[in-house]
Amino acid sequence: MTSLDLHDVHITIGGTPIVTGVDLSVPAGRRVGVIGPNGSGKSTLLRAVYRHLPLARGSITVGGEDLLRLKPRRAARLIAVMPQETRSDFDVTVWEMAAIGRTPHKRPFAADTAEDVAIIDDALTRAGVGHLAHRHFATLSGGEKQRVLLARALAQQASLLVLDEPTNHLDVRHQFELLDLVTAAGTTVLAALHDLNLAAAYCDHLYVLRAGRVVAHGPPDEVLTPRLVGEVFGVDAHITTTPDTGAPHLILRPRGATDAPRGPEVE
Repeated sequence: MTSLDLHDVHITIGGTPIVTGVDLSVPAGRRVGVIGPNGSGKSTLLRAVYRHLPLARGSITVGGEDLLRLKPRRAARLIAVMPQETRSDFDVTVWEMAAIGRTPHKRPFAADTAEDVAIIDDALTRAGVGHLAHRHFATLSGGEKQRVLLARALAQQASLLVLDEPTNHLDVRHQFELLDLVTAAGTTVLAALHDLNLAAAYCDHLYVLRAGRVVAHGPPDEVLTPRLVGEVFGVDAHITTTPDTGAPHLILRPRGATDAPRGPEVE
Protein backbone atom coordinates (compact mmCIF):
# COMPACT_ATOMS: atom_id res chain seq x y z
CA MET A 1 0.00 0.00 0.00
CA THR A 2 1.07 3.55 -0.74
CA SER A 3 0.69 6.86 1.06
CA LEU A 4 -0.13 10.15 -0.65
CA ASP A 5 0.90 13.63 0.50
CA LEU A 6 0.07 17.03 -0.97
CA HIS A 7 1.96 20.07 0.26
CA ASP A 8 1.00 23.69 -0.50
CA VAL A 9 -0.71 22.70 -3.75
CA HIS A 10 -1.82 25.55 -6.02
CA ILE A 11 -3.62 24.95 -9.31
CA THR A 12 -4.41 27.68 -11.82
CA ILE A 13 -6.56 27.30 -14.93
CA GLY A 14 -6.62 30.01 -17.57
CA GLY A 15 -4.98 32.43 -15.18
CA THR A 16 -7.63 31.84 -12.50
CA PRO A 17 -6.61 30.24 -9.18
CA ILE A 18 -8.82 27.19 -8.58
CA VAL A 19 -6.98 25.45 -5.74
CA THR A 20 -4.92 27.45 -3.26
CA GLY A 21 -2.44 26.20 -0.68
CA VAL A 22 -3.89 22.73 -0.08
CA ASP A 23 -2.13 20.37 2.33
CA LEU A 24 -3.59 16.88 2.37
CA SER A 25 -2.38 13.50 3.59
CA VAL A 26 -3.65 9.99 2.89
CA PRO A 27 -1.84 7.43 5.05
CA ALA A 28 -1.24 4.00 3.51
CA GLY A 29 -4.33 1.84 3.65
CA ARG A 30 -6.69 4.63 4.68
CA ARG A 31 -9.75 6.04 2.89
CA VAL A 32 -9.80 9.83 2.68
CA GLY A 33 -12.69 11.82 1.25
CA VAL A 34 -12.73 15.31 -0.22
CA ILE A 35 -16.08 17.06 0.12
CA GLY A 36 -17.35 20.51 -0.74
CA PRO A 37 -20.00 22.30 -2.79
CA ASN A 38 -19.93 22.46 -6.57
CA GLY A 39 -17.03 24.62 -7.76
CA SER A 40 -15.00 24.11 -4.58
CA GLY A 41 -12.09 22.50 -6.46
CA LYS A 42 -12.58 18.82 -5.58
CA SER A 43 -12.24 17.40 -9.09
CA THR A 44 -9.50 19.88 -9.99
CA LEU A 45 -7.46 18.72 -7.03
CA LEU A 46 -7.88 15.07 -7.97
CA ARG A 47 -6.92 15.74 -11.59
CA ALA A 48 -3.62 17.08 -10.35
CA VAL A 49 -3.09 13.91 -8.33
CA TYR A 50 -3.51 11.76 -11.43
CA ARG A 51 -1.41 14.20 -13.50
CA HIS A 52 -4.09 15.56 -15.80
CA LEU A 53 -3.43 19.08 -14.55
CA PRO A 54 -0.10 20.74 -13.72
CA LEU A 55 0.68 22.39 -10.42
CA ALA A 56 1.29 26.12 -10.30
CA ARG A 57 3.09 25.54 -7.01
CA GLY A 58 3.55 22.85 -4.39
CA SER A 59 4.39 19.16 -4.39
CA ILE A 60 2.72 15.74 -4.46
CA THR A 61 4.47 12.62 -3.23
CA VAL A 62 3.29 9.03 -3.56
CA GLY A 63 4.96 6.58 -1.24
CA GLY A 64 7.65 9.20 -0.68
CA GLU A 65 8.36 9.59 -4.42
CA ASP A 66 7.85 12.91 -6.21
CA LEU A 67 4.81 12.24 -8.39
CA LEU A 68 5.79 14.75 -11.05
CA ARG A 69 9.18 13.11 -11.54
CA LEU A 70 7.82 9.61 -12.05
CA LYS A 71 7.80 8.02 -15.47
CA PRO A 72 4.25 7.35 -16.73
CA ARG A 73 4.51 3.58 -16.33
CA ARG A 74 5.76 3.88 -12.76
CA ALA A 75 3.01 6.38 -11.89
CA ALA A 76 0.36 4.08 -13.39
CA ARG A 77 1.58 1.18 -11.28
CA LEU A 78 1.11 3.30 -8.18
CA ILE A 79 -2.13 5.17 -8.98
CA ALA A 80 -5.34 3.91 -10.59
CA VAL A 81 -8.09 6.37 -11.42
CA MET A 82 -11.85 6.19 -11.70
CA PRO A 83 -12.79 9.54 -13.29
CA GLN A 84 -16.27 11.06 -13.44
CA GLU A 85 -16.61 10.54 -17.16
CA THR A 86 -14.64 8.63 -19.80
CA ARG A 87 -15.27 9.14 -23.48
CA SER A 88 -14.35 6.34 -25.79
CA ASP A 89 -13.77 7.40 -29.36
CA PHE A 90 -13.04 3.79 -30.25
CA ASP A 91 -15.51 0.95 -30.55
CA VAL A 92 -14.15 -1.01 -27.59
CA THR A 93 -15.91 -3.70 -25.63
CA VAL A 94 -16.30 -3.70 -21.88
CA TRP A 95 -13.62 -6.40 -21.61
CA GLU A 96 -11.21 -4.31 -23.71
CA MET A 97 -11.88 -1.22 -21.59
CA ALA A 98 -11.09 -3.15 -18.40
CA ALA A 99 -8.00 -4.65 -20.07
CA ILE A 100 -6.50 -1.15 -20.38
CA GLY A 101 -5.79 -1.46 -16.68
CA ARG A 102 -3.11 -4.05 -17.44
CA THR A 103 -1.13 -1.67 -19.70
CA PRO A 104 1.39 -0.53 -17.03
CA HIS A 105 2.34 -4.17 -16.40
CA LYS A 106 3.14 -5.09 -20.03
CA ARG A 107 5.59 -4.24 -22.73
CA PRO A 108 4.19 -2.09 -25.57
CA PHE A 109 1.95 -4.12 -27.91
CA ALA A 110 2.46 -7.28 -25.85
CA ALA A 111 -0.40 -9.77 -25.91
CA ASP A 112 -2.44 -10.50 -22.81
CA THR A 113 -1.04 -13.37 -20.79
CA ALA A 114 -3.17 -15.98 -19.05
CA GLU A 115 -2.53 -14.08 -15.83
CA ASP A 116 -3.75 -10.82 -17.42
CA VAL A 117 -6.93 -12.51 -18.62
CA ALA A 118 -7.62 -13.96 -15.18
CA ILE A 119 -7.07 -10.57 -13.50
CA ILE A 120 -9.37 -8.79 -15.98
CA ASP A 121 -12.11 -11.38 -15.66
CA ASP A 122 -11.90 -11.21 -11.88
CA ALA A 123 -12.06 -7.39 -11.88
CA LEU A 124 -15.16 -7.42 -14.10
CA THR A 125 -16.83 -9.98 -11.88
CA ARG A 126 -16.03 -8.09 -8.68
CA ALA A 127 -17.39 -4.87 -10.19
CA GLY A 128 -20.61 -6.68 -11.13
CA VAL A 129 -20.21 -6.26 -14.89
CA GLY A 130 -18.84 -9.64 -15.94
CA HIS A 131 -22.06 -10.31 -17.84
CA LEU A 132 -21.40 -7.19 -19.95
CA ALA A 133 -17.92 -8.25 -21.06
CA HIS A 134 -18.81 -8.43 -24.76
CA ARG A 135 -21.02 -5.34 -24.85
CA HIS A 136 -19.63 -2.18 -26.43
CA PHE A 137 -18.67 0.36 -23.79
CA ALA A 138 -20.37 3.25 -25.61
CA THR A 139 -23.77 1.49 -25.41
CA LEU A 140 -23.81 1.25 -21.62
CA SER A 141 -25.76 3.38 -19.19
CA GLY A 142 -23.89 5.88 -17.05
CA GLY A 143 -24.02 3.59 -14.02
CA GLU A 144 -22.76 0.60 -15.99
CA LYS A 145 -19.88 2.68 -17.33
CA GLN A 146 -18.95 3.69 -13.77
CA ARG A 147 -18.68 0.06 -12.73
CA VAL A 148 -16.60 -0.83 -15.81
CA LEU A 149 -14.23 2.01 -14.95
CA LEU A 150 -13.91 0.58 -11.46
CA ALA A 151 -13.11 -2.81 -13.00
CA ARG A 152 -10.39 -1.15 -15.07
CA ALA A 153 -8.94 0.42 -11.93
CA LEU A 154 -9.04 -2.91 -10.07
CA ALA A 155 -7.34 -4.68 -12.98
CA GLN A 156 -4.55 -2.12 -12.78
CA GLN A 157 -3.66 -3.45 -9.31
CA ALA A 158 -2.30 -0.11 -8.18
CA SER A 159 -1.82 0.54 -4.48
CA LEU A 160 -3.66 3.90 -4.55
CA LEU A 161 -7.16 4.42 -5.94
CA VAL A 162 -8.27 7.94 -6.89
CA LEU A 163 -12.05 8.14 -7.28
CA ASP A 164 -13.71 11.27 -8.65
CA GLU A 165 -17.41 11.24 -7.70
CA PRO A 166 -17.49 7.42 -8.04
CA THR A 167 -21.19 7.10 -7.26
CA ASN A 168 -22.35 9.45 -10.02
CA HIS A 169 -25.04 7.80 -12.19
CA LEU A 170 -25.43 4.88 -9.78
CA ASP A 171 -28.67 3.90 -8.09
CA VAL A 172 -28.67 3.55 -4.31
CA ARG A 173 -27.95 -0.18 -4.27
CA HIS A 174 -24.97 0.13 -6.62
CA GLN A 175 -23.61 3.10 -4.68
CA PHE A 176 -23.28 0.90 -1.61
CA GLU A 177 -21.97 -2.06 -3.61
CA LEU A 178 -19.28 0.02 -5.30
CA LEU A 179 -18.05 1.59 -2.07
CA ASP A 180 -18.16 -1.78 -0.29
CA LEU A 181 -15.98 -3.17 -3.07
CA VAL A 182 -13.53 -0.28 -2.79
CA THR A 183 -13.36 -0.85 0.97
CA ALA A 184 -12.81 -4.59 0.55
CA ALA A 185 -9.97 -3.96 -1.93
CA GLY A 186 -7.90 -2.70 1.01
CA THR A 187 -5.98 -0.12 -1.00
CA THR A 188 -5.25 3.48 -0.12
CA VAL A 189 -8.15 5.62 -1.38
CA LEU A 190 -8.61 9.31 -2.15
CA ALA A 191 -12.19 10.05 -3.22
CA ALA A 192 -14.14 13.19 -4.08
CA LEU A 193 -17.72 12.67 -2.92
CA HIS A 194 -20.79 14.87 -3.12
CA ASP A 195 -22.97 12.70 -0.86
CA LEU A 196 -22.17 13.62 2.73
CA ASN A 197 -23.71 10.48 4.20
CA LEU A 198 -21.67 8.22 1.94
CA ALA A 199 -18.57 10.22 2.82
CA ALA A 200 -19.32 9.80 6.53
CA ALA A 201 -19.99 6.08 6.19
CA TYR A 202 -17.00 5.07 4.07
CA CYS A 203 -14.17 7.51 4.81
CA ASP A 204 -11.75 7.47 7.72
CA HIS A 205 -10.90 11.14 7.31
CA LEU A 206 -12.50 14.06 5.46
CA TYR A 207 -11.12 17.24 3.93
CA VAL A 208 -13.63 20.03 3.31
CA LEU A 209 -12.94 22.37 0.41
CA ARG A 210 -14.52 25.75 -0.12
CA ALA A 211 -13.39 28.07 -2.93
CA GLY A 212 -10.28 25.97 -3.45
CA ARG A 213 -9.08 26.00 0.15
CA VAL A 214 -9.22 23.42 2.94
CA VAL A 215 -11.51 24.86 5.63
CA ALA A 216 -11.67 21.78 7.86
CA HIS A 217 -10.38 18.24 8.09
CA GLY A 218 -10.58 15.33 10.49
CA PRO A 219 -12.68 12.24 11.23
CA PRO A 220 -16.25 12.48 9.88
CA ASP A 221 -17.84 12.77 13.34
CA GLU A 222 -15.63 15.77 14.11
CA VAL A 223 -15.92 17.50 10.74
CA LEU A 224 -19.60 17.09 9.91
CA THR A 225 -21.14 19.49 12.40
CA PRO A 226 -24.32 21.53 11.87
CA ARG A 227 -22.26 24.72 11.90
CA LEU A 228 -19.80 23.57 9.23
CA VAL A 229 -22.51 22.09 7.00
CA GLY A 230 -24.44 25.35 7.24
CA GLU A 231 -21.46 27.55 6.50
CA VAL A 232 -20.06 25.47 3.64
CA PHE A 233 -23.12 23.93 2.00
CA GLY A 234 -25.75 26.51 2.89
CA VAL A 235 -28.26 24.08 4.41
CA ASP A 236 -29.37 23.17 7.91
CA ALA A 237 -28.30 19.76 9.19
CA HIS A 238 -29.70 17.56 11.91
CA ILE A 239 -27.03 14.97 12.68
CA THR A 240 -27.76 11.58 14.18
CA THR A 241 -25.73 8.39 14.46
CA THR A 242 -26.07 5.30 12.29
CA PRO A 243 -26.94 2.51 14.75
CA ASP A 244 -24.83 -0.30 13.27
CA THR A 245 -21.63 1.65 12.53
CA GLY A 246 -21.75 4.76 14.71
CA ALA A 247 -21.06 6.93 11.66
CA PRO A 248 -22.76 10.34 11.47
CA HIS A 249 -25.99 10.49 9.46
CA LEU A 250 -27.19 13.85 8.20
CA ILE A 251 -30.78 14.94 7.64
CA LEU A 252 -30.63 18.09 5.52
CA ARG A 253 -33.16 20.82 4.92
CA PRO A 254 -33.20 24.36 3.51
CA ARG A 255 -31.73 27.07 5.71
CA GLY A 256 -34.23 28.44 8.19
CA ALA A 257 -36.93 25.90 7.35
CA THR A 258 -39.36 25.23 10.19
CA ASP A 259 -42.52 23.46 9.13
CA ALA A 260 -41.42 22.83 5.56
CA PRO A 261 -41.02 19.19 4.51
CA ARG A 262 -37.55 17.81 4.98
CA GLY A 263 -35.37 17.80 1.92
CA PRO A 264 -33.29 14.90 0.69
CA GLU A 265 -30.86 13.33 3.11
CA VAL A 266 -27.93 13.62 0.74
CA GLU A 267 -25.94 16.63 -0.34
